This record gives sequence, structure tokens and C-alpha cells, in this order.
Amino acid sequence: MSDDPAGPETFSKEALEGKLDEFDNVPLFMKSLPEDAGTNPTLAALQELAYEGTPDEVADNFRERGNESYKEKKYRDALMFYNQGIEAKPTDLVLKEKLLLNIAACNLILKNFGSVLRDCASAITINSKSLKAYYRSSQALLELDRLDEAIDCCKRSLAIQEDKDTRGLLEKAEKKKAEKEEKEKAKLLQQQKEKLMKFGIRQALQKRNVIVKTNPNAQHPDQYPHFDPEDPTYQSLIFPVYLEYPEHGTYDVVPEFVEDTPFSAHLDVMFPPKGEAPAWDKKGEYTSGKLVVYASTKRKRLLKVGRNMSLRDLCDAAKAKDGDPADGLELTDGHLTFAVVPKGDYEKKWIEDFKRLRAAET
Repeated sequence: MSDDPAGPETFSKEALEGKLDEFDNVPLFMKSLPEDAGTNPTLAALQELAYEGTPDEVADNFRERGNESYKEKKYRDALMFYNQGIEAKPTDLVLKEKLLLNIAACNLILKNFGSVLRDCASAITINSKSLKAYYRSSQALLELDRLDEAIDCCKRSLAIQEDKDTRGLLEKAEKKKAEKEEKEKAKLLQQQKEKLMKFGIRQALQKRNVIVKTNPNAQHPDQYPHFDPEDPTYQSLIFPVYLEYPEHGTYDVVPEFVEDTPFSAHLDVMFPPKGEAPAWDKKGEYTSGKLVVYASTKRKRLLKVGRNMSLRDLCDAAKAKDGDPADGLELTDGHLTFAVVPKGDYEKKWIEDFKRLRAAET
């Protein structure tokens, strides 16, 4: 005979959980049915037992099984049991309401918000004062951003009975609605401002004899003429400008050319007399004092731009003479383009080529 006292066998926490999990494989203790339940005769017999009794008894049994799954956060299993309870067609309306509200609770967690509304509507047809049905409907409506309906639903519930949670939900819905309306109002004002701004820019371009060359299939460029933000009177425009160097087949971009600025201000910065020449200027001919800017109008008039001329001065010079067809500088893809050439032989050659090409086109 052993000296050790007899007693129950002890298990570690992990071993105990393993033993308990084994019960899930025993049909009598299963909390949810496996997919192959129909092929297991023991499970099939248990399923038949589940449907024994009156419709109310069967429905209540499924409700209790659903509650167990819900407590364990097995919401899909719980939803299945609650629906089986409804399918049992209980005659007890209180029981049926409970099942519908439990189905709504599961669908709310599973984010099936449309189903929540249908579940709660069915519950309200049974009990017009079902506070839980109104509350869960309000939660679903809030998630669906149907704020007016959520507010109305909360108020209907509060008219039946004051409730702290419903009052909090109402305040949340009203706050969200106010924020949404404020954003929509700000968006509308911004759209109206942008519309007025675009109209103002069109008018300003027309006033400056700038002709917009439009391509109906082209996207609106990122850079486009706009009013100077430092001018509160909205009288001064800023243009994106391309300066082309035809002799070398390259160009520079001046993204913000304030129209009252003289061309020399940009040339002095880009081509300072004692600065380093661009890599493509092998002869060192491109310095500010040795360069000439030319502009071509829509009607192919060639305008020589003086060093101290501003962009606004050039726009005025591009205007057609009285009696002549309308003319002006062309805005292509949102920007103006001017040619920059060194004084001397290349300048003469470039002008001759320009006139020859113009004659050929006309």
C-alpha cells in the first residue's frame, strides 16, 4: 500500500484549458455546430431534440444558446441561434421581440447596419415602445451617417422614456450633424469663391489682351495665372512664364512672374554679368545686358521687349490697333512663352526665320 495520500489529480492552467476545449468535440457539450453536422448521427439526433417542444419552448432554447455564444463573443454563432429561434415561429410576442433585438445586437457588432434597421423595425411593430429597438436603430443610423433619422429616432425614444445613453447618442448625432453642415457650408463658400475667382481671372485676362488657347481634352494645368495674394484689390496678376532659348533648344520656367515686374529683373538674376554661364552657353553670350526678349502675338506680330518693360506693358503693346482684328498674347496650357536671343547675328537670323515661317503660314 502506498504511503501517498489519495486525492484528485491536479492540472496546470494550460492543461486545464486543454481539457475543457476537448469538451467542444463532444456533441452534448458543443456550443456551435460544425459544418459537417449532418453526417454525424449523434449531432443529427441532438438537432432533432432541439426542435422538440412547443414553438415557444424551441425558440427560447435557441435564444439561450444564442446568449451563451454572445457572452463568448461568438457573434456569428449567436446570430445563427437567434435566427433559428425566429424560424421556430414563437407565439409569445415578448420572446419574439427579445430574439429580434438580440439579432439586431449581433448585426450591430458585425456592422450589418441595414439588417439592424430591419430587425428593429420588426421589433417596433410588436412593441411600439421598445426602447432597445429605438436605441439600436439610432446607433445604426448614426453609423450610416443618416443623421436626421438618427436624431428623430432618439427623440422618439426619449419621448417614451428619458434615458442617459439615448440622450448621449442624441447629442452625438446633433454634434456630428452640426459639424457636417459646417463643412458643407465651408465647401460651398469655397466653391463659390473659386467660381468668382475664375470669372475674375477670365475678365482680367481679357482686359489685358491675353487670348486663352484652349484644348477641350486637356486637363487644367497646375500652374495658371492668378491674382497676387499680396494685393487685396485683386488688380495685379501673376503669370507662369516660359523663357525659350531657340538657339540651344532649351528653356527656363518662371513659375510666378508678377505682371508689374520688368523683364530685366528676371534676366539679371538668371544671367548675371559676372555669374557662371549655363552649361549649354559655350560662348558665354548669355548675360543679362546682351540679351533681347521677343513676344509673338496670336496674329504673329513680333514684339521686341524693352529691358524695363513689365509684363503688363507688354500685354498693352500686344493689343490690336483700332480697326484691326482682335489680337494679343496667347496663353497656352496656362502659361505665356517668350523667346530670348543674344544680340547680334543670331538675333537677325532668328527674326528672318520667324518672318519666313509667318509668311509660309499665311
